[in-house]
Amino acid sequence: MRILAVSDFAAPAPQAGVDLILSCGDLPPERLAELRRTLDAPVYFVRGNHDLRLRAEDPEGCVNLHGRLVSYRGVRIAGFEGSRWYNGGPFQYTEAQMRQLTRRLRRAPRAGVDIVIAHAPPRHIHDREDPCHQGFEAFGRLIARYSPAYFLHGHVHAAFSQPGERVTAVGGTRVVNCSGCYLFEIGNA
Repeated sequence: MRILAVSDFAAPAPQAGVDLILSCGDLPPERLAELRRTLDAPVYFVRGNHDLRLRAEDPEGCVNLHGRLVSYRGVRIAGFEGSRWYNGGPFQYTEAQMRQLTRRLRRAPRAGVDIVIAHAPPRHIHDREDPCHQGFEAFGRLIARYSPAYFLHGHVHAAFSQPGERVTAVGGTRVVNCSGCYLFEIGNA
């Protein structure tokens, strides 16, 4: 299955050949709907700390994955919105709040998550030291417990000259900064 992951400022996307779109936040609802229509693929998303326009309702045909675990074509995907709390805005969480959210996945089988999408990164992987861009320690524990094939995030804006620059291996998990867009394949579906 060919997956397009987007976040923050979505760079030009492929024009076809995408089976699934995963948004890691901070994209306007119109852009999510446009990607869904243009690529004729389902969109699963989480909200970022700047997604104030996504408060009322989900873009047409797009599925909010925050706090949920879904299966699409046999690939199990979990999602977590927002960033670390830094000024009290919507979609901001304390470490304790995010730990509670990630613990809800315990009902899933131990190795039952293939992809995690989040807006913020795990702590000390792709994050920064300013309060807004610090990652969550809870995500590191989630990776250790479930060993997903991919942990996709946005939030930390960066430019990459090579695709490998955005990927960090943590055990068997590839942590990917999807700022802009990232195209990858998983499974045989």
